[in-house]
Amino acid sequence: MGTLTRAIRNVSRRKARTLLVVIALGFSMAIMISIPPGIVANQESTQSLTENYNNTLTNMQEEINKTATLIECRTSSGQGFPSGDRQGMPPFGSQQEAVYVNETVVDEIRSIEGVKDVVEFLEASSNETTSETISTPRGDFTVSRPICTITGVSLNSSFIENYSILPTEITSGRNLHEADSGVVLVSSNLTSYLGIEVDDEVEIYGESFTVVGIFEPTSQGRFETRIAYMNISDAQRITGNVGNVSRLDVYAESASDVDGIADVIEATYTDLYVTTYKDRLANLERMQEMYTETLSNAQSTIAQTQATATQVIIIAIAATSLIVLFVMLYTVRERTKEIGTLKAIGFSNWNVMSQFMLEGILISLVAAAVGIAIGSVAAPTLTSLLLPRISMFGTQGQTGFLPGAISPGAAVSQAVTVTLDPQWMLLAFGVAVLLGALGSLYPAWRASRTSPMEALKYE
Repeated sequence: MGTLTRAIRNVSRRKARTLLVVIALGFSMAIMISIPPGIVANQESTQSLTENYNNTLTNMQEEINKTATLIECRTSSGQGFPSGDRQGMPPFGSQQEAVYVNETVVDEIRSIEGVKDVVEFLEASSNETTSETISTPRGDFTVSRPICTITGVSLNSSFIENYSILPTEITSGRNLHEADSGVVLVSSNLTSYLGIEVDDEVEIYGESFTVVGIFEPTSQGRFETRIAYMNISDAQRITGNVGNVSRLDVYAESASDVDGIADVIEATYTDLYVTTYKDRLANLERMQEMYTETLSNAQSTIAQTQATATQVIIIAIAATSLIVLFVMLYTVRERTKEIGTLKAIGFSNWNVMSQFMLEGILISLVAAAVGIAIGSVAAPTLTSLLLPRISMFGTQGQTGFLPGAISPGAAVSQAVTVTLDPQWMLLAFGVAVLLGALGSLYPAWRASRTSPMEALKYE
């Protein structure tokens, strides 16, 4: 009875040790096949962020070059402010109560010497808000923001033809025309959010508008503003701001007139924050400097990631090899009497050695399959836990006077998709066989050298 009990106990312990080897080696294989694709995904993510940023900067440079004669005047309407050099500008991103100016200033500014045209706008937030969770390197944050920003524009045919006052990337439907009323041109992210299409009705401030067109915003950041363009008279009526404006685009006759006109406006209209070509260019240069520094940090992080990945893989494989070695050593010790019996009935040293090595290899193959299964499911989690996170500045939508501008200090991470490579899966099987063979080599050799007579006496 005692012998049977010991036999059952030995079998249970053997199964437990086998399970330990399978789990340990399985996690090592999961790490090995997950980390390299994770590094590749981080590199691709950084490259994508870099390309997006370069495209944004290029678009901004092109827009700035087209606006050498543009003087943009904004009120503190909570739509975001530039970080230019002019006196009296509020801090970037500050939120204040909406302030508007009476549109009578349009004629007054138009009368300033050197002014060619003045285009008036009314920008206001929708009266409905939504709560959204934003993921950043510092954690998840829930923010409340308007469903959309209403941009009322003066739909004068001369303005539409000569100036960039409306979006140009129309993906569906048409753009706004002169004297349009009761219709809106909406951004694609707003149609996605509301689930609407061209010719559908959308309610804004309790009034129904027909969607005549959809445009693609110039920037593609996660904080991108959802926008609805309409006739300024409609925007003024529904928001209760008839006769008021929040932004004026003042066009000078020539670039040489810009500074003089800007100085007059600043001195006369203290509620207006003025930006010119020089301010926009200076802000772009500051952003380029921040980008260069951020890119350098990202590249340094990638190098650190590769070094960390190598260390993690080496440690995991070394630890697993030791586990296989010690478990197989213990198995040989526990099965000493069985080895003696096998040798007594004619098993050669090679037969005994190959049997134990085969057991180690088979266990390792099972562990490799388990590791691939774990890696297929948990690769993103493993890479996020074991590798440093790559983050760069991300586009934030329209901020102040630069279309597609990027908020200073707003470091964000692009979502990384880790896809396991079949080549790494095959390599995992190969490494598992190698680890099983190496880990079992010495214990198997020791088993083959066991004396049958001594083994049969072992209890």
